[in-house]
Amino acid sequence: MSYDILVIGGGPAGLSAALNARARGKGVLVVSNDLEDNPLWKSELVDNYPGLPGVTGAQLLKALEDHAIQAGAEIRRGKVLNAAYDGESWYVSIGADVEEAKALILAAGIVRGKKFPGEEEHLGRGVSYCATCDGMLYRGKPIVVAGNAPNFREEVEFLQGIGCQVTEVGLGGLKILGENQVEAVESKGERIPCAGVFLLRTAVAPTDLLPGLALEDGHISVDRYMRTNVKGIYAAGDCTGAPLQIAKAVGEGQMAAHTA
Repeated sequence: MSYDILVIGGGPAGLSAALNARARGKGVLVVSNDLEDNPLWKSELVDNYPGLPGVTGAQLLKALEDHAIQAGAEIRRGKVLNAAYDGESWYVSIGADVEEAKALILAAGIVRGKKFPGEEEHLGRGVSYCATCDGMLYRGKPIVVAGNAPNFREEVEFLQGIGCQVTEVGLGGLKILGENQVEAVESKGERIPCAGVFLLRTAVAPTDLLPGLALEDGHISVDRYMRTNVKGIYAAGDCTGAPLQIAKAVGEGQMAAHTA
């Protein structure tokens, strides 16, 4: 299906973008993890959002999502794995599915956690972020799986079900080894030979989705209209930098949708 705008992230910025895009009659898809995975969900008190004193983070997130759904936005639970532009539209991989959109709004917050040694160098050469996308490449071969994604167990079972020889390791102290291709993983001092490694995190960093994306102090660089340096890509919320406040995120989401 083709959408006018695809929003990556279902926090305040992403939901504000979706709501405001729908107000302009645009078809919108929001791709998001479960609301419970958003750090705001755990906030016991949000007392500085205008007009809604004393709410919990969970109440505010639920209200924002319900409002966007009532306005006609489509919400899909999942993780965006990559995006490609053909000169007219963006094609976005969500698990094993691909969706088309005229514009993307990045609103996935801050991706917490550093890359592992060897991860970036071996991306596409043995390092994968999606079991259902790339698992068949490793059928009958030894692989290592590490991560903290909500669907981690489901992905592991899928890999085992198609015949991969799976070794699970923790995320701490992981190193990915090999010359031109993944050859092994080092975990807690142990060397584990493997043909590939699946890193199943809760989110993929924006620069992994879009390698040409410009950053400033580690955050996505945008102008006052929330445009990035990549055509058809906008960003809003915590991913654009401080202050990390809900009101700022909501305002940027509105502007991103308006510009897109």
